[in-house]
Amino acid sequence: MKKKTMNITLIIIGVILVGWFLYSWLPVRNIEEPKYTVVSEASGYEIREYASYIVAETTVSGAENKDEAARKGFPIIASYIFGDNTKKDKIAMTVPVNTEESISEKIAMTVPVNTEEEAGSGAYKISFVMPSKYTLETLPEPNDKRIELREVPAHKVAVRRFSWTTSESAFKKYETELLEALRRDGVEIVGAVNVARYNVPWTIPFMLRSEVQIGVR
Repeated sequence: MKKKTMNITLIIIGVILVGWFLYSWLPVRNIEEPKYTVVSEASGYEIREYASYIVAETTVSGAENKDEAARKGFPIIASYIFGDNTKKDKIAMTVPVNTEESISEKIAMTVPVNTEEEAGSGAYKISFVMPSKYTLETLPEPNDKRIELREVPAHKVAVRRFSWTTSESAFKKYETELLEALRRDGVEIVGAVNVARYNVPWTIPFMLRSEVQIGVR
């Protein structure tokens, strides 16, 4: 009887794990992400060159950290791609979602979703990358005035990839490691630190893909 109960328990656990795996993988298996080429690789990071793309972006103020900013900013932009726009069009989701510190001038108000902090202010830019089939002329205008569409020109970023967690402490840890590696190699930094998230929140930890990115010359 005990053996039978154990076998049933193992089967249930197996079904749950398979279901969790599919629920983690299916939503992102065919999602578009911005095109890039890997320019170089070094210990602890790689440098990518991205082609230009368009983002839908909003600014979140008063957040304590990137995680809180992403939670507040995500539904604002999500409403836009789900049809809250002048054409009532639904726009395909892309990855990653970016969260970036805004250390330069404010940009009027898109994976990834970006979250960017304005240094020392608690203000962050949250953005979703728009599907590549769109231009600024063909994208529907947001109904929400907190959202702006803009084109991000071709650029280079240094990237430190990690998995298993999306905690704020992990972001800080890998941000520090990336910045130290860039200083070690004499790479010039020209942009803000961005956290790029590629998965839905309920993803199995080992399948999580997150990145710390920073613009370089």
